[in-house]
Parts: sequence; structure tokens; C-alpha cells
Amino acid sequence: MDVLLILIDWFPYLLSGIATTLGLVLSGLALGLLLGLPMAVGQVYGSRPLRWLIGIYVWFFRGLPILVLLFLFWFGIFPLLGLGDLSAFVVGGVVLGLRGAAYQSQIFRGAIQSIGEGQMIAARSLGMSKFTAISSVILPQAFRIALPGWSNEYPNILTDSAVCYAIGVAELLTISARMVTLTGVTMPIYLATAGIFIILNYGGLKLLHRLEKRIAIPGFGSGAM
Repeated sequence: MDVLLILIDWFPYLLSGIATTLGLVLSGLALGLLLGLPMAVGQVYGSRPLRWLIGIYVWFFRGLPILVLLFLFWFGIFPLLGLGDLSAFVVGGVVLGLRGAAYQSQIFRGAIQSIGEGQMIAARSLGMSKFTAISSVILPQAFRIALPGWSNEYPNILTDSAVCYAIGVAELLTISARMVTLTGVTMPIYLATAGIFIILNYGGLKLLHRLEKRIAIPGFGSGAM
């Protein structure tokens, strides 16, 4: 009963932590998409130097733990760029997005490469420019193919968001740790936090799977299942 009263008293703070966590996740997904999709196109259709630069980016952000990246940007890169006054939330969202872009670019690259070259040849033979063919013919199909894999980035970024606790972002884990410090109740609070993460994970994936079904083309890509 005491634990229940503690959770009720702290409920507004838990809600703020949940909102911050979801904000980090959405920021990471959105920035990852905005950067990852052009990088995927560059890896497939770009020049050799461009493919090399994108490969270095992917290697760097996939090769370092999220905690190391957070510290690099929070204590080093952003201050050196004169951006040391950015909030911890912004830094966390940017780092999650930059790292997510490295993973998402590979998801979209595979989807683009799964589309036969004949479609690009046919589009060019109809008088389309390369840019128009990619944006109007290739990418709409590639996105549908990539959506199941892209959806899996949601739970990855959700779990990574908890590490933003290390730079002071007031996300769900941070609020939970404050509750433990002030109340002295440990396991029940962390169990409740784990339950909230599971609910957020399940609910987000449910919404994304509905999106998959809505935009799937019957008999094509993921819709063929």
C-alpha cells in the first residue's frame, strides 16, 4: 500500500518522465529518417567518394556505444562548435538521431537494392531524370519494404533513451532514480519503471504494425506474407 501511495504521489512526475522519453524516441526516429534515407540513396546511387564518406559515418556511429557518443557530444563536440548551451534533452535527441541514422541507412539501403534495376531503366527510358526516378519510383516501394525493419528501430531507440540519464535528461529512468533516492523504496519503483517501458514498447510497436498493414501493397514486399 505504501508503494502504491508513493507511485500515486509521484504520478505527475512519472508522466513528465514518460513524455520526455517519448520525445527522445520521436526525435531519434525522425532525425534518423531524415538523415538515413538520403544516406541510403547515396550509398546505392552516389559517387565512390560519397559512398566512402557515408561508410565512415556508419562505421563511426555503429561502432561506439551510445553512452560514449553522448559524452563525446555533451562534453566535447558541441562545446567545441559553440553549442555548449544546448539542453541535455536536445543533445540526447540529436545523438539518438545521429546514431539511428547509421542503422536506418542500412535498412533503407537494403530495401532500395532489393528493387530490380529494370525499374530504374524503365523510368529513365520514359524520360524521367535520375532524381525523379528515385523519388517517384524507387523510394515509395523501398519505404514499404523497409518499414518492418525500420519499425524495429523504435524499441532500440526506446531502450537507448534510458542512457540519456547519464547527461541529466529528466526521462523516465531519471525520475525513477529520484523517487528511489527520496523514498528509499528500490525494487518496487524499478519494477514499475520496467513495466512502463514494456507498455511503451508494446504500444509503439502496435501502432507501427498498424501503419505497416495500412500502407502495404498486397502481394508485394511485406504485404506478401
